[in-house]
Amino acid sequence: MFGASGGTGRLLTAQAAAAGHQVVAVVRDPARVTAADVTVARADIMDPATFTAAIRGCDAVVSLLGPGPVRGETTLRSRGTRSIVTAMRDAGVRRLVVVTAAGHTTDGDGPLTRFVLKPVLGALLRESFADMRRAEEVVRHSGLDATVVRPPRLTDGPRTGTYRTAVGHNVRGGLRLSRADLADFLLRCADAPVGEVVAVAY
Repeated sequence: MFGASGGTGRLLTAQAAAAGHQVVAVVRDPARVTAADVTVARADIMDPATFTAAIRGCDAVVSLLGPGPVRGETTLRSRGTRSIVTAMRDAGVRRLVVVTAAGHTTDGDGPLTRFVLKPVLGALLRESFADMRRAEEVVRHSGLDATVVRPPRLTDGPRTGTYRTAVGHNVRGGLRLSRADLADFLLRCADAPVGEVVAVAY
């Protein structure tokens, strides 16, 4: 798993371990991963050679890479995703789950979201959203068994296991989702891919 030290990553790590999965957390700073029963590998996300051995033998890879700087040009997600794909090919791992966001597309949205909310959000996060789209292109051409997951605004609510999904477009009216439920869905995707691009929201 990449991004295991973030909010959703910590929850996914705990849920996966509780379900009996062996979790490998690939991080820049191992001290930030405090969960028990987790194998921690220190690596540079921009250098596939530093983590290829760590993911070899894994059934699936989940990427929760952060967005990088909110303002200004960023390539963190796209370059990191490209590194992950390269390492997976070298390690012989086929199943990939990558998290981006529902904010960078209006497919499936209602008029208010499409013409009022998203234009404002897109202006504020223009560079970050552009990098998400580049990352999705990397996944699309990876040749792997990949699922891109697009959640909306994330909250610190509980894990309910009850949410809506939509393949190929956003969940209409789905403006929020708890990190715990995103982790729940990602665990399901890691067990069995559900589509090339899937949105998840309440």
